[in-house]
Amino acid sequence: MAKTTTDSTEGFGRRLAVRRKEAGYTQQELADEIGATRRMIAYYETESDHPPTSMLVNIARALNVTTDELLGLTPAAKGRSKQPDSRLLRRMQQIEKLDAATKRQVVQVIDTFIENARLRKRA
Repeated sequence: MAKTTTDSTEGFGRRLAVRRKEAGYTQQELADEIGATRRMIAYYETESDHPPTSMLVNIARALNVTTDELLGLTPAAKGRSKQPDSRLLRRMQQIEKLDAATKRQVVQVIDTFIENARLRKRA
């Protein structure tokens, strides 16, 4: 028995673009993560019904979704917005690799932005 898609109004490319953005990736960042080019990601999002199977698996892993979800065979998982932003997590990993003095500077800048946002909220 053939599987049918759960969301026939949304094609693979649209699902890929939405999931990529939810995960906080640009096309280039996703391409770098899976060993592809930005042009390939753009093609998958606009022209392709689906990528090669091996690429589909890599994309799903990078975006922390299932291949069935990307293909529209199962609905998108609920509550995904509660997951940490992967872009922020990657930035944190990059910050961890910096020397101690640079880390302190980065934290001070972040603290300044957070404090400014908090003060604007009060006003």
